[in-house]
Amino acid sequence: MKIGFIGLGIMGAPMAGHLLASGHEVTSSLNKTPAAKALLDAGLTVVATAQEVAAASEIIIIMVPDTPQVEEVLFAADGVADGLNSGSLVIDMSSISPIATKEFAVRIKEKGCGYLDAPVSGGEVGAKAGSLTIMVGGSQADFDRAKPIFELMGQNITLVGDNGVGQTTKVANQIVVALTIEAVGEALVFASKAGADPAKVRQALMGGLAQSRILEVHGERMVKRTFDPGFRIELHQKDLNLALQGAKSLGVSLPNTAMAQELFNSCAAHGDQVLDHSGMVTALERMAGHKVTG
Repeated sequence: MKIGFIGLGIMGAPMAGHLLASGHEVTSSLNKTPAAKALLDAGLTVVATAQEVAAASEIIIIMVPDTPQVEEVLFAADGVADGLNSGSLVIDMSSISPIATKEFAVRIKEKGCGYLDAPVSGGEVGAKAGSLTIMVGGSQADFDRAKPIFELMGQNITLVGDNGVGQTTKVANQIVVALTIEAVGEALVFASKAGADPAKVRQALMGGLAQSRILEVHGERMVKRTFDPGFRIELHQKDLNLALQGAKSLGVSLPNTAMAQELFNSCAAHGDQVLDHSGMVTALERMAGHKVTG
């Protein structure tokens, strides 16, 4: 297939790499990140604008940080919407507002094209391994068309509902992830300050009911102090903002989500918003006056 890919960052670059490795023609707009440059040797075609990406592609994938960036990629001058061919399929794999997603889908469908919202979970590790969880909103026909592409980037791939429901599912995912990071951080701060070796505590917990992917991956980050992203705190703040805004409009209380957001806010106030989200533990450490150490 001829695939456009816009957003070759920490997540997008390895995702696009899997498509290139499988023999697809991949076109992207100008991107100066080191990850994007590395894809040139693998056959990536680079053009000047998102409009040119769309014109060269049957399927256009977007992987950018937030709702305003998706809107700009789609609808700004020289954007994707100006270059779409009839019957093209737009897939937004960013994590953005479910409400805005529904509006974007309507505008793209008016041009005779398909639209899927397909946010992902699994972080940089999952993107590199091609093991992402992909939560999809849209029609069954568009999902069936995209599924072979999704299977090159992920393993747990689910059509969960109409446009916008994929993004709603991702927000729910981010609530679970944030609260689990907080729980793992609390446990390791407690164990370390009590005099236990947090690395051995984590190892012991991995064999019981507390076992989780967060404990496995982010617990290790906390013990080893490896907070290079990953998935940045500032991006998780954005996702929890979506959760809290949505909860307000629905009349739902999310007390622990609000607490997790305050811990991220504390990290950001200390200049740590660019750390991996496992760095939430640093806020807990400041309150405890103790760092998780082996």
